[in-house]
Amino acid sequence: MEKLLEGKVALVMGAGSCGPGWGNGKAAAVAYAREGAKIVAVDLDLERAQETESIILKEGGKCISLAGDVSSESDVKGIVDQAVNQWGRIDVLHNNVGIAKLGDPVALESADWDIVMDVNLKSAYLACKSVLPVMLKQGCGVITNISSVASLRVLSGAMLTYNVSKAALNNLTQTVAIGYASRGIRANAILPGLMDTPMIYDVEEYVEMFGGKEKFVASRHAMCPTGKMGDAWDVANAAVFLASDRAKYINGVILPVDGGLNLSK
Repeated sequence: MEKLLEGKVALVMGAGSCGPGWGNGKAAAVAYAREGAKIVAVDLDLERAQETESIILKEGGKCISLAGDVSSESDVKGIVDQAVNQWGRIDVLHNNVGIAKLGDPVALESADWDIVMDVNLKSAYLACKSVLPVMLKQGCGVITNISSVASLRVLSGAMLTYNVSKAALNNLTQTVAIGYASRGIRANAILPGLMDTPMIYDVEEYVEMFGGKEKFVASRHAMCPTGKMGDAWDVANAAVFLASDRAKYINGVILPVDGGLNLSK
């Protein structure tokens, strides 16, 4: 059976997982590899990227792992240069990095605002800035930004920075999509809903707002129209489709992968 991404190169920013199990970036990198893509797995923590690389290599895929701060222009440029030196091209840019700092406009420290905007939004801009010239030279490419259903529906007033940065990421995605459509480049955003990934347990303060992990998980399941959270593979499978030629006329889409959460009240 022909693989959907045979011969393509995918650069996955945030390809590691912050804890045991499958994070969105880790699953996406492995899913791309299983469909034949060569992978550049990037994470701030090299060991996390290397774990993803190890999984891909053990399955017979091709992958290199790199460390870098995606909010640093020099780091991003260096990553893109290494990717091109290794594989000769970049067909898929997958921006998966995201963090949150809790607080409403009064309680939130301005420094925390800057950090979240740099990591969640500026990183995607910097990646596009460095990768788009490569894709223009090729005459083709796909950019997939991982946003959030929180960009459409506010679930918590304490998640100001996350909500705003992801809403802006949607606009960045569509601006790139319309600006480069005539030159063979597509850009789409995937909006995960309430997903059961290691990241959701990483902000202990947020978990404790629900009364601990057990109540936190139960509450998230209850909020989902399906009665259950999604997982990283739901996001990864959508990403593979959007990166493939089967989605060749899909551009500028803001795609919720949320079991219908964005429709509920």
